[in-house]
Amino acid sequence: MAKKIRTGTKRRRAPARGAKARAGGPACGLCGRTEKLTKTPCCDNWICDDEDEYVIFSYARNSCFRNHTRYTLCAYHHNEGHKGDWRECKECEAAFKTELYAHYGTNQYNFVRLENPPEFEPTRCAKCNRVISLTEDGYSMRGGEYICMRCSGIDIAKLLSGFR
Repeated sequence: MAKKIRTGTKRRRAPARGAKARAGGPACGLCGRTEKLTKTPCCDNWICDDEDEYVIFSYARNSCFRNHTRYTLCAYHHNEGHKGDWRECKECEAAFKTELYAHYGTNQYNFVRLENPPEFEPTRCAKCNRVISLTEDGYSMRGGEYICMRCSGIDIAKLLSGFR
């Protein structure tokens, strides 16, 4: 039996909820900035109002607001209209592969983190058996199977060869 591991979950401590700037005013609870702030619709925390700076299809992680909205269970729970605390929501837990659930609950874009994230088996490429980090690596899916980028490239080349 393969050993269960936890990968891709950073164990850095999140800033205190509702972090305050040195001058006593509100500050972004993720990065600490004090200008151009708004409150999150999901958890009512101060956060940078910077989503307008995101460049579409860049996949950049430089927007506090977008990162919290896109990569946390807190925002997902709110956006889906689930009831109660996201950390105890069975609907949220069932919505993601365990690796993604653990990441979305513990990453640096959370104000409050999942205290005991579940352990999970690493995701492996269905063709070469390499470990794929679903939060860091590129991959494709086919019929419920995960394919690493190296193996996906071979398939894409075969598909494109018919167009030449």
